[in-house]
Amino acid sequence: MQIRTHLESLPPYTPIEPFEILSARIGREPSQIVKLDANENPYGVLPAVRKALAEMDFPHIYPDPESRALRKALAAFTSVDEEYLLAGSGADELLDLLMRVFLEPNERILSCPPTFGMYPFDAELNAARCIEVPRNADFSLNLPAIRKAVDEFKPKLLFIASPNNPDGSLIPADVMDELLSLPLLVVLDEAYIEFAGENLGASISRIREVPQRDNLVVLRTFSKWAGLAGLRIGYGAFPKWLMPTLWKSKQPYNVNVAASVAAQASLANVDELKVLVEKLKDERTRLLSALGAVPYLKPYPTQSNFILCQVNGRDAAELKAKLAQEFGVFIRYFNKPGLRDHIRISVGRPSDTDVLIEALKAL
Repeated sequence: MQIRTHLESLPPYTPIEPFEILSARIGREPSQIVKLDANENPYGVLPAVRKALAEMDFPHIYPDPESRALRKALAAFTSVDEEYLLAGSGADELLDLLMRVFLEPNERILSCPPTFGMYPFDAELNAARCIEVPRNADFSLNLPAIRKAVDEFKPKLLFIASPNNPDGSLIPADVMDELLSLPLLVVLDEAYIEFAGENLGASISRIREVPQRDNLVVLRTFSKWAGLAGLRIGYGAFPKWLMPTLWKSKQPYNVNVAASVAAQASLANVDELKVLVEKLKDERTRLLSALGAVPYLKPYPTQSNFILCQVNGRDAAELKAKLAQEFGVFIRYFNKPGLRDHIRISVGRPSDTDVLIEALKAL
């Protein structure tokens, strides 16, 4: 028996671990852990979501394969007609679906690291190649190099995040317009858009442009702003010409009943979510200031629910390990080019910030 050859050399993706695993690893109760490594919403789901999950109908029946009720709610929320919308088991499923739909073996996508690691991972998983055009030192995009790579390698898809993970920067409107002029499909990952600007990023998002463009996809998730990371629910807006192929290519029952119910309840109570998002944005300001006062850290401005910091004069990986083992504080470290002297810290509750800053000062 022989597995596909390209999978033999596929490096595994390194996922974030949950409370119970972290608790067992360091010998601390979950209540004594400050988890700032995965950009989750520390306030969890709304009470209305818990109630909807407890009272949901027909969990023993397969879900609607078209997620019609959810897509109707999403259409009202995004101002994009539901015929352009597709829900998935997290935005990750939709990333993989796009690659399965478009890429033959050895065909190419384009990505701009440092950025979300699932783009190259999914490409390699699908026997495709990822052409990487590194960002500038300030994490801005290198447009001349992107144009050159498009001309030379003819990638089919460009995956770009705004706000970008891990630095939290937005793509300026004129730069985005330039990307949309390229001869490929632009996949704009807006996983963190609700933390940017005002009104959950409504004035910054490009999602309402999708019906007017043939080469723009916008992906979003409920994992970050809505606190549904554990339920796996995301969605995307796609050009109309692409929708028939996506419908027949996705798994039939890809969105489970609980995830759909939770997402709909979140949208029905979006004003409460806005309050929580504003609390996190206020705490982001406080955390950014506090990190800037730590002598060995240089925090970057951010439009997301995390802050990237350059670590000066000490080993970033060792700092991450000591925070976990000695203080029960978990942050993210990336052993990747351009990031080996950096750490990424999620915005938590005020009490989380207090514990983190005291730990950083003690170290």
